[in-house]
Amino acid sequence: MTDKENKFNFTKRSLEALPIPANGKRSYYYDEKVRGLGVSITNKGTITFIVYRKIDGRPERVTLGRYPDLSIENARGLASETNAQIAQGKNPNKEKSKIRDEITFKELFEQYLERYAKIHKKSWQSDQDQHRLYLAAWNKRKISSIVKSDIEILHAKIGREHGNYAANRALSLLGIMFTKAISWGWNSPNPTVGVKKFKEKSRERFLHGDELSRFFAALATEGNRTLADFFMTSLLTGARRANVLAMRWQDIDMQRAIWIIQETKNGTSHTVPLSSEAIAVLTNRLPQKTLSSIWVFPSNTSKSGHLEEPKSAWKRILERSNLQDLRLHDLRRTLGSWQAATGANSYVIGKSLGHKTQQATAIYARLNIDPVRESVEKATSAMLKATMR
Repeated sequence: MTDKENKFNFTKRSLEALPIPANGKRSYYYDEKVRGLGVSITNKGTITFIVYRKIDGRPERVTLGRYPDLSIENARGLASETNAQIAQGKNPNKEKSKIRDEITFKELFEQYLERYAKIHKKSWQSDQDQHRLYLAAWNKRKISSIVKSDIEILHAKIGREHGNYAANRALSLLGIMFTKAISWGWNSPNPTVGVKKFKEKSRERFLHGDELSRFFAALATEGNRTLADFFMTSLLTGARRANVLAMRWQDIDMQRAIWIIQETKNGTSHTVPLSSEAIAVLTNRLPQKTLSSIWVFPSNTSKSGHLEEPKSAWKRILERSNLQDLRLHDLRRTLGSWQAATGANSYVIGKSLGHKTQQATAIYARLNIDPVRESVEKATSAMLKATMR
C-alpha cells in the first residue's frame, strides 16, 4: 500500500517540509509508528491526517483532522482508536455517519462514555456525576444548537452556584466531548474553544478544633445514621468520596484494622489503616450488615445499591453546625492537616491518603502500614480531644 520513500517518522519538521504536489494532485505519506496513519497534502499545502486500512476487504481512508489543528500526538491516538474499531469489526466511516446525523447532547454523552471514557479513564463515573448535576438540561438539544455563548452562560452559572472548580471541570468535560464528536465525524467547530476557565485558588480549608466539636454534634443529631456514619468514616479515613460511598464489607479486615480499596483514582489498590475510632463506627454498623447487601453504606433507592449523592444531608450538617465554605473533600484534607499537626511527615501523610507522585513512589514502597497507622491514630485522637477543650 505504501513504499519506503513515502513512509517515515512523523515530526513537525518532516511534515512541514513535505513537497507541494502539482495542481489538481494530492500526495500521501505514512507514519512509521502507528499502523495505517498517514497524511494527505494538497496543492494548496493543506495537510490532513488519515487512516488508510482495508475494511471488510476493501481499502478505505478514514479522515481524522487537519494539521496543525490536530497535533501529531493526538493524531496517533485517534489512529490507534480507529485501528481498535476496525479490529472489533466496525467501519469507522459508518460510525462517523452516526455523528453527522445530528445527534442529541444525551446521545453524544452516551457515545463519549462508551467509546472513550470507560475505556481510557479510571474516573469515568465522575463524568456521569458532572453530566447529571450540571449538563443534563441539554440532553434533548441537537449538538449543533449548542454555541459558545451557551457554554459561557452555563460556565458562569455553575461558577456562581457551585464554585470555580466545579465550573472548570464541567467546561473540561464539554471540551473533550465536542473534540471527540469532531474526530468521529461531526463537521462543526468546538463551541468550548475560547471559553476561559476561572482562576482556582489552592484550597487550605480544614476543620479546626472548635469546628470539629460543632461538626460532631451535628452528626450526632443527624436522623439518617447511614449518612452520619458515611461522613464520620470519610473524616476518619481521609479516603476519597467515591471510595467511601462504594465501601464493601468484603474489603474490610476488622481484626487487622485495614480497608483495602481495590482500585483508586490512580488505578492502583490502596490499603487504608483504620483507627480505633473508625473501627468503632464500622462495628456499630455491623448489625445492619445483611447477605443481600455487600455495601457498608447501602441505599434502597440508587441503581448501584449504595449511597450516591449525600448533597442534601451534607447541607443539613453544615447548617446545623454553622460551618461555612466546607466541602466534603475538605474532610480528607482535615485528616492530613491533623496528621501534620501531630508530627507526621509528608510521606506518611501521602501514604495514608493514597497520594501517588513519581517523586515519592520509591519512599512509599519502603513504608509499612505501622507508622501510617500510628499517624492516623494520633490525628484522629487529637481531633476528638480538641472537641473536649
